[in-house]
Amino acid sequence: MDDQVTSKLSSLEARVERLTVQVEELSGRVDGLAGKAGSARASPDALPVADDAFPDAAETLLSWIRRSSLLQRLSTLCFLLVIALVLRTITDNGMIDRRIGTVIGMSYATALIGMGWLRYGRANPLAPVFTVCGTVLMFTIIGEAHARFGALPSVPAYILLMLTALGTAGISYVHRVPAPVVVGNLGMCITGAAIDYPAPFFPYPGILLLTANLLGYATARAHRYSWPRWILLLTTLFMIHLWGFKLGMTLLGNEHPPQALAPDLFLPFLALFSITYMAIAFLGIIRVPPAKISRFDLVLPTINVAWAFSLARYVLSAMESGVTILGIVGVVVGAGHLAAAYRLASRDPQGAAGANAFLLAGAVLLALALPAATHSPALSLPILAAIALGATALSVTWQSGSVRLTSYLLQLYVAATLSVSLLEKGAVPSVWVRALSAGAIAGLGFIQYWWCRRRQHPEESTFFRRIDTRDFSAVFILLASLLCAFFALRVVLHHILSLTLTPSELNNVFYGSQSVVINLSAILVMLIAWAYRNTELRNTAILITIVGAINVFLYDLIRTQGMPLVISVSSVGLATAVESIILGRWQQRTNPVGEEGG
Repeated sequence: MDDQVTSKLSSLEARVERLTVQVEELSGRVDGLAGKAGSARASPDALPVADDAFPDAAETLLSWIRRSSLLQRLSTLCFLLVIALVLRTITDNGMIDRRIGTVIGMSYATALIGMGWLRYGRANPLAPVFTVCGTVLMFTIIGEAHARFGALPSVPAYILLMLTALGTAGISYVHRVPAPVVVGNLGMCITGAAIDYPAPFFPYPGILLLTANLLGYATARAHRYSWPRWILLLTTLFMIHLWGFKLGMTLLGNEHPPQALAPDLFLPFLALFSITYMAIAFLGIIRVPPAKISRFDLVLPTINVAWAFSLARYVLSAMESGVTILGIVGVVVGAGHLAAAYRLASRDPQGAAGANAFLLAGAVLLALALPAATHSPALSLPILAAIALGATALSVTWQSGSVRLTSYLLQLYVAATLSVSLLEKGAVPSVWVRALSAGAIAGLGFIQYWWCRRRQHPEESTFFRRIDTRDFSAVFILLASLLCAFFALRVVLHHILSLTLTPSELNNVFYGSQSVVINLSAILVMLIAWAYRNTELRNTAILITIVGAINVFLYDLIRTQGMPLVISVSSVGLATAVESIILGRWQQRTNPVGEEGG
């Protein structure tokens, strides 16, 4: 029994010793880990600072460089470029044929893009270096091989550009990273525009630019990047405008367009780009929350319609055909933009986010297309004035200050265009058509001003909240309406005088009569202001009187004589006298003074 107990005790002691050794080993490991953690906290990367001290800027910069692997990426980029430069030097020195050198260079660039794809899959920090470097090298080699060496025809060059851009787009789509598609898309766009510039076969870069814009839209949708789209848009507008300008100049010179201009394909390509931009803008607005709509999508519809219609009209005018059809198509498309604005407003009743983008584009397109369709501004301008009035009413329903501002701008445009058209010499429509057009615009403008003064502007509008807090802009609608009314009376007056006076007497009486109309209008506005106690109308009447006085004393004294001059000067005196009486009573009513105690 003693031997058994002794053996058991010895085995227990052996186990205790083994456990003791294991515990000591574990304690050593824990101490080692604690030491490493302490050294990490004490390292410069951690940047310990006192409560009242700032971290060292140099140490912060070095810490950022270490974390971002900047030096590693920079060194990798240098080595990759060294290999490319060696291949370039060998080719330039004639050691290998340029075609072979081009193939080797493209193979090297493709290999870099492929290595970048694999490294993205491993989350390697050097993946962007390989992808971007390979993409840039590919575009550079394609451009030089085609333009400088002549080793690559145009069609294969464009195909390789598209394949490279699609490949980088595939990398971005698979690994959810923006850099490859941004670099590939911009590189394809810029290199494609540079190939064969300034006289390429324009349909080829057209296809390339269309692809680039579609990829740009996909990039913006996936990564919320808008700045590359601006570059793509400007490049596209420049190239298509260059195409249209060259084609128009050739046609105006009565020359046969060369094959590179592809006259039969210009209008289809222009329509394709316009429809694409229209769809991109609409989808960019309707597929995102109202607060996240990009500025690019908000301004794109207006840029698109103004550019496309103006360029199409220039080319069709050079062809001397199709302008009326273009105007009719423009009217239909403009009405479609207004319908799209209504559709966008229905999804966001409180603010109508994005609706003004298509409302403004539709108004601009109608302003351009209606005169081309009707061949008469006098017939088209009242339609625009009615649209402006309707937009003002919708601005309150939609709670959109931008829509209200657009209605103001449209009404001002109508008044300015009417003034210019009525002052132009040459063939003009019937006097009654001009008078009715000006009168209708004036009436619609007065209604718009009256409506705005009885309904407060939307409180959430940035323009009316920060810039025009008192809605002073509506006063310009009143002034525009008065101007249109003056032109309506001016047209009628000139027509009546031309029936009763000889040509030698007509101008003398007409100039004086204009001043009389202005001053009598000032009296009428002042009386209305007095009746409704409206200070805006009062100030407007004073402004009209000043304009009438300037017209009399600076122009009528030189241009007119005799009784018309006497009546013209008398009208100024009458206006100032009436206004003086009314302003005196206005002041007494505003600040009454008691007779007793004076």
